[in-house]
Amino acid sequence: MLDFTNQVVIVTGAGSAKGMGKVIANTFARQGAKIVICDIFKEGVDANVAELQAAGHEAMGFAADLTVKENVDALIKAVMDKYGRIDVLINNAGVSQKVTVADMTLDDMKRIFNINMFGLFLLTQAACEVMKKQNYGRIVHLSSVSGKRGGGVFGGAHYSASKAAVLGFSKNLAREVSQYGITTNCVCPGLINTPIWASMPAEQAKAVIDGIPMGRPGEPQEVANAIVFLASKEASYITGEEIDINGGSHMD
Repeated sequence: MLDFTNQVVIVTGAGSAKGMGKVIANTFARQGAKIVICDIFKEGVDANVAELQAAGHEAMGFAADLTVKENVDALIKAVMDKYGRIDVLINNAGVSQKVTVADMTLDDMKRIFNINMFGLFLLTQAACEVMKKQNYGRIVHLSSVSGKRGGGVFGGAHYSASKAAVLGFSKNLAREVSQYGITTNCVCPGLINTPIWASMPAEQAKAVIDGIPMGRPGEPQEVANAIVFLASKEASYITGEEIDINGGSHMD
């Protein structure tokens, strides 16, 4: 068991009842972490925090649009006021949209980048200032197989571009902050068994599965396990890396 006792872990996009963020947060909680659940949906945040607390875990919630700098600053202040430190940041929040380039609008592009990249930037920037003072921190970004191979699962070119941007941002950040004991890595999930997968038409779902050597979607827990390892003290010499979790659908 990787030990996160007394470590403070922020997980964004964790307000869904069935999403990846909830599984990530629960996995950290089982390893002893203090969890900060963030999402724009207050009802979901409150429900997931209550569930963690009922199971005996330490947790707090923060419901806000984290693409707004003032909200990010308020989140950092709330966490520091309560816990006095931030050890781990998991940038899980993201959105997708299935649309062709021909039908895409500039507003579509801006919306996807605003959430998938610009919000991630704002929170990472703010968290790094805390982590630098601690001389310790772990940052894990959720990218995607789509950001490496150019789609093929779900979402348009703007989604693939935003997830590719996350990879480049993370690598550059790793060069800047490693001297402060901060690591920053990405995981790149392929098809994962989430509500998005469940909503796929049967014909499209079959085509995606046919392209996966393992012949199945991944489970959110399989992604969470890799994230928790990258955020652990045991992964202290891993930074600027991208871990593929896709059942063999894309191999570097």
